[in-house]
Amino acid sequence: MSCRSPAVQCASRQPAQVVRAAGGKQRGGGGSKQRRSGGGGGGKGRPTQDKPAAKSKPLQMAEFKSDEILMFQPVAAARDALQVVYAYPSEYTVGITSLGYQLVWAFFETRADVAVTRLFTDAHDPLPAATDLLGFSFAWELDYSNILSMLEQLGIPLLAAERGDEHPLVFGGGPVLTANPEPFANFFDMVLLGDGEDLLSAFTERLQEAKQQLSAAHGGGAPPRRELLLALAQVPGVYVPQLYNVQYQSLTGPVQSITPAETGVPLAVQKQTYRGVMLANSTVVSKRMAWENIYMAEVVRSCPEMCRFCLASYLTLPFRPASLEGSLIPSLERGLAVTDRLGLLGASVTQHPEFSELLDWLMQPERAHVRLSIASVRTNTVTPQLAAALSSRGTRSLTVAVESGSQRVRDIVNKKLATEEIVQCAQHAQEGGLEGLKLYGMVGVPGEGEEDIDATIELMQRLRRAAPKLRLTLGCSTFVPKAHTPFQWYGVSSEGEKRLKRLEKALGKEGIEFRPESYKWSVVQALLSRGDRRLSRLLLLVRQYGDSLGSFRRAFKELQGDLPPMEHYVSANYDPDTAVLPWGHLHGPLPAATLRKHLAEAQTHMSAAAASHAEEGAVPV
Repeated sequence: MSCRSPAVQCASRQPAQVVRAAGGKQRGGGGSKQRRSGGGGGGKGRPTQDKPAAKSKPLQMAEFKSDEILMFQPVAAARDALQVVYAYPSEYTVGITSLGYQLVWAFFETRADVAVTRLFTDAHDPLPAATDLLGFSFAWELDYSNILSMLEQLGIPLLAAERGDEHPLVFGGGPVLTANPEPFANFFDMVLLGDGEDLLSAFTERLQEAKQQLSAAHGGGAPPRRELLLALAQVPGVYVPQLYNVQYQSLTGPVQSITPAETGVPLAVQKQTYRGVMLANSTVVSKRMAWENIYMAEVVRSCPEMCRFCLASYLTLPFRPASLEGSLIPSLERGLAVTDRLGLLGASVTQHPEFSELLDWLMQPERAHVRLSIASVRTNTVTPQLAAALSSRGTRSLTVAVESGSQRVRDIVNKKLATEEIVQCAQHAQEGGLEGLKLYGMVGVPGEGEEDIDATIELMQRLRRAAPKLRLTLGCSTFVPKAHTPFQWYGVSSEGEKRLKRLEKALGKEGIEFRPESYKWSVVQALLSRGDRRLSRLLLLVRQYGDSLGSFRRAFKELQGDLPPMEHYVSANYDPDTAVLPWGHLHGPLPAATLRKHLAEAQTHMSAAAASHAEEGAVPV
């Protein structure tokens, strides 16, 4: 689970004991079962693209499992258990590090009515002879190519509409699908929207119940697929794309309407929000993880700042801290029983209302051996004491998001942060003994001008003078519109690439490390962030050509006349009062009227200077 992205999650059950995996859950009847957010990249930095899964893979899970320490007790599956394959569309070392994947897998493992098999691109458990349910954890947009390859390997039609009663139901969850599943909707029978704590139980139980009822109604045979999907569509948060008709103004025009395909299908699907205080924590620890032997605990969910571009805040509202004494400290104690490496996750970890008490607990002498990693901290919460504490626990640098050196831009995006606070953060980090400070920024923010880029350069120069011993890094992405945020109606700025190059040149002269995210990747991400179902044909073509911007442009050219041009999805500004968005029937925490209000508030901060940049367009209020 990305710390700045939402994911389908479920709370792990309290383990009866910590066990080392050694063959896993047993099937009943004998026989063992082997077992960032608005800117480009979401997590503020382009991930490495994995190669599509090969056509055949060795069974390596037994070797991987020998290094796993389970933080829960698997439950033996009953003889008639639901046969589930749960997949991550990347290599094991990446997938097993995903907290979202861990939690859903552990949820299935602790149910007697489910027999779960894991599947990665480079390893899998022995697969069941017949699969009832195939699930994917979807955390990075371009992993769609691996998902399609895995479907092919399993002999399952890529398009949901082409699957028959003999095929498993294919579902997906995770940050990509929760935000906007429409570009991928034709590949999934069902999408689980939102937090999984309550949703997974309701989904699994309804599936079991519907299978039994429909099978009995049809003489004991396989339940008709369509009837199963209709039953599952009644579960809050379960979205069945086939049960909705999308009409367009023309072949190359925008969406005109999205309506249920038949009676009884909900008009809209509400993203599910878990409101408890027992947040997520690791269910497995392994030396094979991308972050070796790390035990992760979610300290907070969502973010109270509500920056107007930020998916991690808006889609996961409301802000919820984990109960310190009730769940967080007990969870960390369980983790420290098996490893000395802890990861504290959350969009703004230091804004937990009892963070100082948590830090005091972590700094006790008996925990001097602990290596501590913190996902991200609020800039104005960094004190010399915090920096010194983190330094004493193995942390060498801090990561903070400032978005821009311009106060005007920070006001536009609702970043409640003053320049002096950023400077103090650098000074405190240096004073506390940290070696580095990585700042995250963004270009192409709606309303931004060249003078705002000047302000970012000036800020980095000032930080260099204020904390000369600190290694400064500026990671910078291009603004990408995200669904369910106030800036979802804005397109990607054509000035983004030029401004990244300008920053790179200016900061290079200062000896400040600059890590720009690819502008071309931001274009692709915007396409998938705001796309509709017509893109499924495009994605199938792109998969053949290779996942590059050139491949996307080649596919658009081939499909010219059958769908809008790339610019419609990427750079066009939509009218917030009239546009029907592809995800308009999928409701997030805040209604569209509230998002429009927040958009209007942002526009009050856009100065008259924006008129000089009229070529970038202005979204009407």
